[in-house]
Amino acid sequence: MPLTRRALLTTAAAVAAAPALTALPARARSALPVLAPLGAGMPDRRLFSPLEQRFAGYLAILAPMANDIVDADPATYGFMAGGWWRTPAQPFNARVQEHVFTLSWFYANRRPWNPYYRDAALLARLDAALQHYLKLQNPDGSWPEYAPGERGKASSGFGLGYLAKTLANLRQAGALPARRRDLEVALSKGTAWYLDPANPVVWDDPFQYTNQAVAGVAGAALTLKLIPDHRLQLRLQERIRYVAKWSQSPAGFFYDPRGMDINYNFEVMLPEMAELYLHTGHPALVTMARRFTDWFGYNLLREPDGSGWLTYYAVSDRTATAYYDDVIPDPDRSNLGSVFVPAVPNLGAFFTSREDRAATRTAWAADPAPVPMPAKQDTSPRIIAHAPFGEALPTEEAKRAAVARVPYLRRNDFTELRRDSVENQDYLYVRRPGFYLGAFFGTRAGSVVRAGTGFVWHPQAGTVIHAQQTSTGCWGTVRAGKADADGNLVAEYLSRDLVRYRTTDSSVVTELVIGQREITRRVTASSAATEQVPLVLQPGDEVVFSDGTPVPYNESRTATADGLTIRRGGSTVQLSWSGVRPVSLSTSNRTYLRDQRRRIHVLRIQHAGSLETTVRCD
Repeated sequence: MPLTRRALLTTAAAVAAAPALTALPARARSALPVLAPLGAGMPDRRLFSPLEQRFAGYLAILAPMANDIVDADPATYGFMAGGWWRTPAQPFNARVQEHVFTLSWFYANRRPWNPYYRDAALLARLDAALQHYLKLQNPDGSWPEYAPGERGKASSGFGLGYLAKTLANLRQAGALPARRRDLEVALSKGTAWYLDPANPVVWDDPFQYTNQAVAGVAGAALTLKLIPDHRLQLRLQERIRYVAKWSQSPAGFFYDPRGMDINYNFEVMLPEMAELYLHTGHPALVTMARRFTDWFGYNLLREPDGSGWLTYYAVSDRTATAYYDDVIPDPDRSNLGSVFVPAVPNLGAFFTSREDRAATRTAWAADPAPVPMPAKQDTSPRIIAHAPFGEALPTEEAKRAAVARVPYLRRNDFTELRRDSVENQDYLYVRRPGFYLGAFFGTRAGSVVRAGTGFVWHPQAGTVIHAQQTSTGCWGTVRAGKADADGNLVAEYLSRDLVRYRTTDSSVVTELVIGQREITRRVTASSAATEQVPLVLQPGDEVVFSDGTPVPYNESRTATADGLTIRRGGSTVQLSWSGVRPVSLSTSNRTYLRDQRRRIHVLRIQHAGSLETTVRCD
């Protein structure tokens, strides 16, 4: 979809309906005109088309953000001050300037709700911000982020995209011809630098932070549409082939930096890859999306009531996105990734359905409350930069069919080992009639990753065990204050139903025995330890220790027992351990999904160094 399609469809009558601005006195000693604030009652929700509702919050912050642009200090003239976007909020950080796209969009696009269309003060401040942005470019074409003169992978990659979109908006408006020429020079230089295969900043070995690289390639693709260059076009195609070969683990995830990350894979990499696909139509990108979809299906745990998904985030390398609601209203930064759904229908399982999104947009338009302003730092220009490309959300029927094809919902008996031999990472997924189990062994990609057993999902009860990214909430054996999950674990796959794994110093050795309806962990530690199990409990659960001690939801209890029973509806999950022992079940403030009904409660079982624990799912 062309970037300016909606602008071309807007009529002159819509402009006549635009509300007037409220006058604002000029600031003392201001070198630039001040952008007037919105009038009373604006933004008016009823004026926005469904696909453009996400612009409303950005309209609300446009004037304060634009007026924070430095105009009195020649040394930092044009710096987008105020701390609206990215840290460090310093004049040398090129990423702070990415909202030049936001300013340019509101200037260039005529809408009944956009009183800043062709606003002279907005244009003057945009020009100042661009002047500062381009001044930050290094001689080789890169941009800095964390220090003056730094050659940044992210700052240069994302910058190409936002500056190319800004150039498109200025061309559409016929504005700032001299600055457009400056932009063309900067974009051409930046694209040549970014696509250079010999560039070690972008094309590092091993290849890391692939979402950043793909964003830069997408920005280069748009640049080459605006400023054609046959030589660079050939290099663009070669770099897409390189990305396809090296950015994706054999296990199916995208390296970020060298492990998996639920958030960055689904919410950043996939949408950036979708934009690249829209610019180029390269078939390798569809293949990558298909492989990722297969991987994703093993790592998102569907709640049987349809409320959403819990994620296997304990092995995420960077972020802590632990769940996705089934229905996500705008702004949804994963939205553009839906572009792949027509070619990869199984991907539709993880997006809000077309009908549900329409309902949330109708409700938003009817809400009488003022449009909330995005908080500083939570103002990613990507939210609105991706909006003009549209979406390809699945229908309700297509989504239901895709959910039914998720691996552990389609089959009830398999053992799947996904291995990345280069990174020495093993991802184990075990489905049996009574449960679905996930585990990770090998080299942790980052310090937040928690190894070992990670989750247990019950076909009727949903997720009942869910490991956290913390030592106090992971699923494992805690000895001398340190969990075995908080380190690399060496695994031996002795049979389909038996895995033995250990810490690198063998201070904790665990045998994982897998049955049809039960999982047993046989732990041998070199000293006294605590078995730790993070349980997901709901308000209606009946939870009782074997000694009769009940545990009310969101409360903590201690007992002396050899078991714990959880009854949820018609399902029962029973945990039992060898011997009557001091135990505790502690609540936490960690909840899942929008309804916040699912809450982590951590079970801890003390032992002298040897313990057998069984989880049975009936």
